[in-house]
Amino acid sequence: MTARLARLRERLRQEGLDALLVTEPHNRRYVSGFTGTSGVALVTEQAAVFLTDFRYLEQARAECAGWVIVDQGQDGLAALREQLVQLCVQRLGFDPDDVSYTLYEQLAGMVRDVPGLALIPARRLVEDLRVIKDEEELACIARAAAIADAAFAHILGVLRPGLSEWEVAWELETFMRRQGASCPSFTTIVASGWRSSLPHGVASEKVLAKGEFVTLDFGAVYQGYCSDITRTVVLGNATDEQRKVYSVVLDAQQRALDEMQAGMTGAEIDRLARDVIADAGFGDAFGHSLGHGIGLDVHEEPRLSWRNPDPVPAGTVVTVEPGIYLPGWGGVRIEDDVWLAPNGEKRLLTHADKRLICL
Repeated sequence: MTARLARLRERLRQEGLDALLVTEPHNRRYVSGFTGTSGVALVTEQAAVFLTDFRYLEQARAECAGWVIVDQGQDGLAALREQLVQLCVQRLGFDPDDVSYTLYEQLAGMVRDVPGLALIPARRLVEDLRVIKDEEELACIARAAAIADAAFAHILGVLRPGLSEWEVAWELETFMRRQGASCPSFTTIVASGWRSSLPHGVASEKVLAKGEFVTLDFGAVYQGYCSDITRTVVLGNATDEQRKVYSVVLDAQQRALDEMQAGMTGAEIDRLARDVIADAGFGDAFGHSLGHGIGLDVHEEPRLSWRNPDPVPAGTVVTVEPGIYLPGWGGVRIEDDVWLAPNGEKRLLTHADKRLICL
């Protein structure tokens, strides 16, 4: 955490801030190591203070090495105000995207009681640091990806007509936990038949039937870090149309994986796959972006999107997940996790079979 605090303090100097109040749970964990659900981190040039209540004091003392742990008692704002006065903070940064209106009103009221103290909006200071993964983070994501790979191999022996999507999702999640995952990365998507045209078709009571596509989008959390993988299979023999659509999506993903590089913009990487799908006549059926960063959150920066004009930095982990969705017929999505290494290398972190599997 020492290196992370040093990088954050450099950002504080660049922004002209005396301190940053970190409230968003993933950001709070990133800078302090705290995995609980209640508390705030206060970072200044010289101090790192974590304020929490009785329920989490012991946990914070164990997890937040090098931090001053403060029991905020029954009045968290009063405890925070006391720390700000002691540390002579005048310009207090906060992320307006992570602070509710109610909390903002409370902070503003506190500021009025402290002469010289001002609240300064400071967007994405911690999120920007999280884009580049260190070796420990990369190892956790790779382990989460390996768990997801194993879960896909396992579920191939389970899938059959007559199971509900709920049963499939439960089996995936149970298997991942047995492999060391703390929880799924997100609500598991199992979308079969016509429902496979729903990009985020979370598992339902629908029963799997022969001849259908089954799209499985799931991930594991390992030591706080997420994986995110999608595979689409067919129950029974695939039709020519199913094979065609699947082939287009696979070709689109492979082109992106082959040609993407750190330093390209998110829009440029997105276009690699989008052009393949458009040239095959399915451009209108691919309505979401190509991918996103993953880490402590399953959806984080950078975005591989036609809306993103910024270069994608080396050292990040992203998903590559093109799809084709045809309402009333079905859909296909294939997704993998990729590390764009600082030396220009690309490392695929997910390795589950991507051939069209007919069960």
